[in-house]
Formats: sequence, structure tokens, C-alpha cells
Amino acid sequence: MDRILVINPGSTSTKVGYFEDVHCLFKEVIRHDGPEKKVDLSPEAEASIRREAILAMLAKKAISLKKLSALVVRGGLLKPLSSGTYLVDESVYRDLIEAVYGWHASNLGAIIALPLARHLGIPVYTVDPVTVDEFETPARYSGLKNLPRLSMSHALNMKAMARRAAVGMNKKYEEINLVVVHLGSGISVSAHCRGRMIDVNNANEEGPFSMERCGTLPALRLVRLCFSGKYSCEEMIRLLTSRGGIYSYFGTKNFARIRQMISAGSDEAEKVVEALIYQVAKEIGAMAAVLNGAVDGTVLTGGIANDRQLVAGITGRVSFIAPVIVIPGEEELEALAAGALRILRGEEKALCY
Repeated sequence: MDRILVINPGSTSTKVGYFEDVHCLFKEVIRHDGPEKKVDLSPEAEASIRREAILAMLAKKAISLKKLSALVVRGGLLKPLSSGTYLVDESVYRDLIEAVYGWHASNLGAIIALPLARHLGIPVYTVDPVTVDEFETPARYSGLKNLPRLSMSHALNMKAMARRAAVGMNKKYEEINLVVVHLGSGISVSAHCRGRMIDVNNANEEGPFSMERCGTLPALRLVRLCFSGKYSCEEMIRLLTSRGGIYSYFGTKNFARIRQMISAGSDEAEKVVEALIYQVAKEIGAMAAVLNGAVDGTVLTGGIANDRQLVAGITGRVSFIAPVIVIPGEEELEALAAGALRILRGEEKALCY
């Protein structure tokens, strides 16, 4: 029996899952909103605090670390990579701790896990990090030399849901074409061609707006805003990636609150949600064109896919392209465990960074 511990760090919490083969014995969310979050900590210091919290939780549940077969972590901001399960080694650790490709809370996963895994003598893996890059050549051109489009997306959940959709169609993921949409705090719309994600909007800077991100903006007016003197560079980045989208209109990142506003008669909230539906549908149409119209299904997933009215609105606009498959929520812990299990069972070979 393979026993796998999954670690998925967020900005103020760490999700932990314990699996025996394909079976999840428990999931826990450890909150990190105490005094330590009010001071600047080095990545090593923050990882140490989180590691101790994980170990304390496992001790309470009487989980024997010595029986673990592997650790698996959500991948942080790494160099562009093909899809797959990667062994976390010194080069992965270095790029994440030094934020060579940028900083995100998910960088902490490997920093938490690698010292522990060394002590236990077991491997650490990461699966389909956000920088999965399977772009075809035309997708890389932005229209401005030296400013190529970058593949950055909710690859882990989208790949997992694409595989699940394929099973539901009695097909292999590598046999079909899908448009997969992750609807969350950021929105990724991706084209999957026979097992490869050949195009996707970078959810930090392109595509539909979301709960907190601006998506594609009018370029010239954005340039003027950047040079208006109102914002520093860092303030502009925060505006685009965490204070834009629906938050910029209503000051909330809770979609249920927006739905309450609509129920209470807010015409503006209804118009903004309709615009969100419109932009998602337009991006789905673009990805259908990437696939030359040969689309076997459109998959809607992510937390906001739980909103039936939103899903119905998107479906009404895009169902002419292909059947719409709704798999709400995200199963990142399960997807991480499954990736590690495929390696442990010899079904795949671990990739080297």
C-alpha cells in the first residue's frame, strides 16, 4: 500500500491530504493568520512554521511518518515545463526559494517538504505546476517583439478535470479535444488537443476578468494609467491581479455575495455578471478556433462553477460548439496524489526538472 502526504500551501492556509493508494483518509486546512503573518518572514522561516504545524496535526491523528511512501506538493512558479509529475530536487528547491520566476505562496510547498522527505528517506513530487507549457508556436506571439505570451494557468485542476471528462466520455484524454475552463479567483480558459494544453490565457494578465483579476484591458488607457503618477509599479500589479475584476466594482471577492445583490435587485451586479459570462464565452469561442472547431466537449470547473445561473449563462452561449460538461469545485489534493501514485505504481516515470 502506498501512503502519500499532499501539501498545498496558500497565502494564509495550508491544505493537507493523507491518501492510502487512491483513498483519501482525511483533508485538513491549517490556518496561518496569527501574529506570524503580521511580520515579514523569510521563505525558510515561514516554511518551518508551516512544517511544524503539519507535523503537529499529523501527530494528533496518529499518522506514522515512517510509513509514508512519498510527499507531493503543489508546484510553485517554476520555469516552463511539460505536463507531468516531477521529482522535487535541489534545482527545484533553489528556483522556488530564490523566486527565480516570481513568488507565490505555492512556492512554499517544496520548501516545506524537501527537508522532511530527506529526513524520512522518501521522494517529493510536484504535478502539473502553474507553468505547464505545451504551447504550439503561434500561441507564443503577442504582437510585440521581446514580449512573448507565457503559459501560466490552473493547469493542475484543468488537466485533472480533462482526464475525468474523458473517462465520462469513454475515451482517453489523449484521444479527444476539449476546451477546459477553470472558474475561480482567476479564470483560465484552455485548449486541450489530444492530451496537450496547446493554448491558455494567462490568468494574471489576459482573458476574462474574474473575482479579483482584470483580465485583458484596453492597452493604451492602461499605459496612461501606469504613467499617471497615481500608482507605483507594485501597486499596479496588485490592482491588476488582486483588486480588479468583480472586486473593483463591488469590493467583495465572494461570488455568493454578488448573487445576493442581484436577488436584492442590483441592476449593476446583474450587468457585471452578464459581462463575465460574455467574456468567458468569448474566450471559449477563441479556444474552439484554436482547435479548428473540432471540440469534443467544453468542461466548466472551479469553485464558481457551483453557481448554476452562471453555468447556465455560459452554457447558453457556447453549447453550439460542443456538449458542456460541468465538474464544479477543484480537486487539487486528489490530482496531486494521483500524479504521485502513477509514479509509485510504475505507470509513469518521474520527470526531471
